Amino acid sequence: MAERQMVQRLRCLAALRAASIPAAVLMLALAVIPAAAQSRAAPPIPARGTVQVAFTPWDDAEAMIVEAIAASRRQILVQAYSFTSRNIAAALIAARQRGVEVHVLADREQTFSGENSRIPDLAAAGIAVDLEVRYQSAHNKVMVLDAGAPEAAVITGSYNWTYAAQNRNAENVIIFRRQPELVRQYAANWQRHAQDALPYDQARQ
Repeated sequence: MAERQMVQRLRCLAALRAASIPAAVLMLALAVIPAAAQSRAAPPIPARGTVQVAFTPWDDAEAMIVEAIAASRRQILVQAYSFTSRNIAAALIAARQRGVEVHVLADREQTFSGENSRIPDLAAAGIAVDLEVRYQSAHNKVMVLDAGAPEAAVITGSYNWTYAAQNRNAENVIIFRRQPELVRQYAANWQRHAQDALPYDQARQ
């Protein structure tokens, strides 16, 4: 990898010199090229499975999310920024009560400073809750359902898990089903965030 980056760097510098680029610009390129070489987009994932979408306020996105939670059988991994929806919270609590593993990552500041947060209710119901403190905003809105199973799904979009997202805002929700590589990547990203998060009781002190 390092050798490949060096080759790219030298090629870029040679092209800049051939174009009679000033020395100051060449020095800037020395700093920028290595970083650019390391920043690479993830490869595309072949399309498969199904996609379901909803657009608020016209569609009942909340009902679509609740229905997907109710269909889960093994595990639900949640990433939340703002979480005020009673119905989504109730669906997650019901999932835990029927034996589904539910684990929530949430933004710490929103949990304790936002109005009507349902995160304390989830923790009180015995759901595992960790709070993200590393970022200015832990702004992911994601649910990973039954990762590793044939019926696995990912819910994401602009939609926060809130009353306002359904009733006041213009938002979108998309559910990907039966796309195992996509689910795997979202589950891996959830695990990466979980490593830096603090347990709910510790983070609220």
